[in-house]
Amino acid sequence: MGFFSEIFSNRVLGISIFACFLAQFIKIFTGKEKRIQFSRIFTSGGMPSSHSSFVTSLGVLVGIERGFDSIDFAIVAVFALIIMYDASGVRRAVGKQATILNQILDDIHHKKHIEQQKLKELIGHTPKEVWFGALLGIATALIMS
Repeated sequence: MGFFSEIFSNRVLGISIFACFLAQFIKIFTGKEKRIQFSRIFTSGGMPSSHSSFVTSLGVLVGIERGFDSIDFAIVAVFALIIMYDASGVRRAVGKQATILNQILDDIHHKKHIEQQKLKELIGHTPKEVWFGALLGIATALIMS
């Protein structure tokens, strides 16, 4: 039981997870439909990026705890930048591909050729969503540390 009690008492991990969930909660209010959508709390993509919020809060907390000149902070910062780049780059490209494929499916459906379920298009983040997620993570870490 020592293993689980150590994990659940890890303040840095707890605050970082809170920052991630806070970003997911904010998504309820930031959809394109301009209305509250509780289902958005379980989706990826959208404003703000929970990935960015998660990793930037972790980075700030590690920097505060271990020093911004520490190897620990350098490791977290590198992985945070990779995650944020992936969220706005690779995953965004996949979302754009899903949009095009869904348009093709719509064309096919109108001609009744095949039945296919539409792909999820909101997968990645715009750079703006990534930066707002990062700012949320930094603010959460500073306020809660």
